[in-house]
Amino acid sequence: MDVGSLLTGIFSAFGLSASAGLNAYIPLLAVSLLGRFTNLLTLKEPWNTLESWWIIALLVVLIIVEFFADKVPAINHINDAIQTFVRPAAGAVAFAASAQVVTDIHPVLSLAAGLLVAGGVHVAKAGALRPTVTATTGGTGNIFVSILEDILATVLSILAILIPVIIGAVLVLVVSWLIWRMWKKENERMAREQQGAA
Repeated sequence: MDVGSLLTGIFSAFGLSASAGLNAYIPLLAVSLLGRFTNLLTLKEPWNTLESWWIIALLVVLIIVEFFADKVPAINHINDAIQTFVRPAAGAVAFAASAQVVTDIHPVLSLAAGLLVAGGVHVAKAGALRPTVTATTGGTGNIFVSILEDILATVLSILAILIPVIIGAVLVLVVSWLIWRMWKKENERMAREQQGAA
């Protein structure tokens, strides 16, 4: 397998598992539909089960339930608590199912990577973003944020499959930004210490 295909498969898998951190079912439905109706994804055993009409129908129902549950005040917090377990698991499945390099990566490593990525996105969303929005808007902003998350999950899922190099570019930008932020904070801390010592 060439390096380009390896990276494309990895970027695609990371993008889909990150999307699952926002909405567990949208990337799984994207994988299911593209696996069933196109040649963009070739799902291998046991992941080809996602192409079943029963699974596709179940995912559509779950997307509808999640859509409405996440828009109702108070219920959205219960939904986020339940999704704390569902989204990382969905991310693990999306990563393992979509990685075209899954035969070259041990399945446990593939599942763990998806679990960590989706879990990290979910924790950032449910643990930091949503409480801030709730506190600053009295809960009224949660509907808008939830719709935005659904749109972002859909776009991210599509891009992860159709143009995974964009996911790679975004990943490089995010990592670069995080390194810059840490460097800047460290410089600010050192400057404060020098001022304190003087």
